[in-house]
Amino acid sequence: MQALLFSSQHYDQDSFSSAPGATQLALHFQGARLTEDTAALAEGYEVVCAFINDDLSAPVLTRLKAGGTRLIALRSAGYNHVDLAAAKRLGLTVVRVPAYSPHAVAEHAVALILALNRRLHRAYNRTREGDFSLHGLTGFDLHGKTVGVVGTGQIGLAFARIMAGFGCQLLAYDPYPNPEVEALGARYLDLPELLRESRIISLHCPLTPQTRHLINPQSLASLQPGAMLINTGRGALVDTPALIDALKSGQLGYLGLDVYEEEAQIFFEDRSDLPLQDDVLARLLTFPNVIVTAHQAFLTREALAAIAATTLENIARWAAGNPQNLVEG
Repeated sequence: MQALLFSSQHYDQDSFSSAPGATQLALHFQGARLTEDTAALAEGYEVVCAFINDDLSAPVLTRLKAGGTRLIALRSAGYNHVDLAAAKRLGLTVVRVPAYSPHAVAEHAVALILALNRRLHRAYNRTREGDFSLHGLTGFDLHGKTVGVVGTGQIGLAFARIMAGFGCQLLAYDPYPNPEVEALGARYLDLPELLRESRIISLHCPLTPQTRHLINPQSLASLQPGAMLINTGRGALVDTPALIDALKSGQLGYLGLDVYEEEAQIFFEDRSDLPLQDDVLARLLTFPNVIVTAHQAFLTREALAAIAATTLENIARWAAGNPQNLVEG
């Protein structure tokens, strides 16, 4: 059986080629993103393996089905980019990787907090140019600060544990409270109250119709002036243009993004020789109190190994007629 991995990078080839079960499949790696135009590349492949920025809308799924695809194996936990109703109608099975390394994403969120707070990005650039002054580099102690955790699944729990270790006061929001988060001393509040009381807010919830633009002009206005916002979840959790006004007014004092609503056409590629066409992202990058990373929070050796192993097991179980980790609309 043959499987085609769209949006594959060199690290995907390394992790999948060395994963258990790799020799049982004919794996083919395609660097192109899956779109309606590139779907023809999957002709003859029973299994298409897709990543977070691949297009799995109804027209793309229709083309894949016509080309012989029967299984969509996602290399991600999120599946908001899949038209599940169309997949069901076409008889396509969709599976995912429900968990790989929650520590990878949680630790990256904390790295953004520390870098923003202590201005590490600015200090790094200064010292490389021979400027060893400390002006503008004053941070604050994390100990005792109130941190709001939005979404307390496995990643949110891992993040909460780290922040508890810093001695932070934890607030949490999730429709389904996690007893392990409560055991850390966290108080569950409704979202507006959490936003008002938190000095630092970190987003770890899935993207659903209910959470789309969870952070918007109204919610940003309710923040403590100078608050810090971290998003390592999904780009569309945030109304990105609204961030610019909040940064300009000082309402938002720090911003760390590993995801971006319009990232599909930008992230995972070297575009350093090209002008940036996205005006909103270009404006965000001009702020000294903003750090944007290109959806790399998942990128650890442990997470890549787990993604590859689970994906290959998902494919093997489906082929054996005993599928696991199904995504159903």
